[in-house]
Order: sequence, then structure tokens, then C-alpha cells
Amino acid sequence: MGQNRSDDERVVITGIGAVTPLGLNVAESWEGMVNGRSGVDYITGFDTSDLPVKIAALIKQFDPTVRLPAKAARRMARSSQLAIHAGYEAIEDAGLSISAENSDRIGVLIGTAYGGFDEAASGVVTVYTEGYKKLSPFVLAASLPNIPAHYLSYHLETTGYISTIATACAAGNQAIGEAVEVIRQGAADVMITGGVESNLCPSVIAGFFAMRALSTMNSNPQTASRPFDATRDGLVLGEGAAIFVLESLATARARDAKVYAEIVGHASSSDSYHVAQPDPDGKGAGKAMIWALENAGLMPEDIDYINAHATGTPLGDVAETMAIKRVFKDHAYKVPISSTKSMVGHGFGAGGAVEAVACVMSIQHNVIHPTINLHEPDPQCDLDYVPNEARAVEVRYALNNSFGFGGQNACLILGRVE
Repeated sequence: MGQNRSDDERVVITGIGAVTPLGLNVAESWEGMVNGRSGVDYITGFDTSDLPVKIAALIKQFDPTVRLPAKAARRMARSSQLAIHAGYEAIEDAGLSISAENSDRIGVLIGTAYGGFDEAASGVVTVYTEGYKKLSPFVLAASLPNIPAHYLSYHLETTGYISTIATACAAGNQAIGEAVEVIRQGAADVMITGGVESNLCPSVIAGFFAMRALSTMNSNPQTASRPFDATRDGLVLGEGAAIFVLESLATARARDAKVYAEIVGHASSSDSYHVAQPDPDGKGAGKAMIWALENAGLMPEDIDYINAHATGTPLGDVAETMAIKRVFKDHAYKVPISSTKSMVGHGFGAGGAVEAVACVMSIQHNVIHPTINLHEPDPQCDLDYVPNEARAVEVRYALNNSFGFGGQNACLILGRVE
């Protein structure tokens, strides 16, 4: 059980970095969340006149050359640029010095759904419109899912464990949980982990529209992402990155590092139901929550806050509500729940990691950010979703849900370190 682990087995967060539609660092992003600010706007990076959806949660004023040489940045997909930007913030925040003496003991584990799919899509267009000779030699490498982890390792100069989790929308959350186990197994002393995604391109919009997954509320972008609301009509695409520095509590104390929170439990499960739709009864999602609680040595009543997956799809929000009721029973009506995606859209592989930032900040500040755009509650979604205004609540333990395509569920529990 999590409560019986030694300080060498307890894994804590000592550094955080983030770049989201609400800000270019953790402080700006958290300020936007607490104040219920929407990061959704009209897409300006490409022509949307022939597309049915013209909105997304975009990162504005991002300059990759703040952290990268211009030549190196040009050879990367935007997802890798975002990962590096957040990664540098995280190691600086942790006061972590990486050198030849310790680089073998520092690992990288990143979650992403698509990697640099936008680069691959652009490459296909180039070949068919301009010919194969115009294709950049960097396109294929930039499009691979494992390349954000590679570039993080390369630029931060780590030489230890490295891997990538590609479990769709569950990837960021699951990567953090798996990074905990790498430390516990002794394969690394420090893990740089989290999630990243940036795939806002015409083919992705067209594909999700064909699946009937996207909101088409183009007239007012800031109100389009509305989880749990009766008028919700689908998710809003987003992008972002959140990176964490993890180490054992013993190691953190030995170097007198500040400790944000502890990863006290994690788990994953399979719906084994449908490639894109959630199990309507929430059985698989419920198992992930139950197993994460068992891994943490906690009871449902110990959870003070749930950061919901809550994408704003008609089926998904009801299924998650059912799953929470299945696990938490009467406590389900007492625990506050909110949706970060109401403000930052659905960041897929980045989603769970950005939401973990929200959980950590809630533990740090005893404030829960709101679910915005919740004005007409769905009768089937009848729990406390902290509508429209932040709330002061003592948060000792926060539970973070991420559910992905293929019925892949990941649950993370974070706790205060006294």
C-alpha cells in the first residue's frame, strides 16, 4: 500500500514546466485556470474556410527560439518544441543540474497520442502537390511519436532510461505513473516525464469531424468547450505540454529540493468495449480509479478533488459521471470535480499531464479551478462540477482521470507531502 512505502519508494514532484493555451509557463497557465479564462479561439495558422470547424485551443505567442537555436527548431515538429520549452522550465524549477556524472541516472518518459502527425500530413501534401524532391529529409523523423522524448533527452543531455507512452488521450497521465515505477525499480534516480501534443492541421480536424467528435460552435469560440452542460456538442481540439521532474522523497530531501506533491497511486485499465466510444456504464474507467486508490492505500472518502477527463462529448461526460458514482458512491456527491478541458480544450497526450499540473497547484494553493461554460446542467451529470467560479477547498489528495481511444484508461492520484 502507498502509505507503507519507505522514503526511497515514495516518488515526488520537484519541478514543473508547462506551455498551454492559457500561458507559456506554469504560473500563467494556473492563473488562467483559476480565473476561468478560455484559451479557445479561431484558428489562424491555416485556412479553415472549407472546414466545418474553425476553432481550437491554441498556444499564442509561442517562440521556440527562446529555448532552441532557430535551425534546430525548424527541423522539429511543434510538439517537440513544446516539450523542450516545458522541459527546460521543469529542470530549472527543480534546481536540477545534469552532468556527465549523473546523466546515466536521469531518464525521460513522455506521453503523446500522435507525435508529429502534422509533419507527416504536411509531407503527404508536399509529395502530391509539389513532387517528392521537395520533401524535407526531416519530415519522417519529426513525425515519429518517440521524437519529443528524444529531443528532450538530447537537449537536456540525459543518457539514461528513455521511452514513450502512446495510449491516445491517456498517454500523459499514464507516462507519469509509469515513470514512478522506473524510479521504484531502480532504473533511474530522476525521471523527466509528462505529456505533449500539437496536431492542429486540416486532416486532424476533418478526421475528428467525420467521427462526430468535435464541437461545431464556431460563432463563439470561448464558450464552445462546455463539459457536463446539457448543450455540449463535442470536444474542442487543443495543444500543449506539461513536464515534471520526479525523484524519490529520500533523494529530494538529500538535495534539499522543494517538493510540490507525491504521486501516491496510479493505475490503468481497458474498457474492451469500442475503439472510440466509452463504455456507457463506466466499468473500465471505474476499475482504473479503484486500482489507483488501492495502489495509493486510500479510500474513496480520502479524495478531496477529482480532475475529470470531461471532454464535452455527449457520451463521454455521462460515462465518466457513472464511473465516479460507481467508485465513490455517496461520496461522489460530496467531492468537487472540475474539467480543465473547459478552458484548454482536449490536448490528447498532453491533456492528462496539463491536468496533473492543475492537481498539483490545487494541492499547493487549496484552490480548485472551475468548469467554465456550465450554465445548463445535464440531468444525467448531477455531481458537483465547480461551475464557473474557482473554489477554496483544502486538497490533500487529488485524483486525475484520463480516458483514451481504444478504451485505454489511466488514473493518477497526487497527495500533499507534509
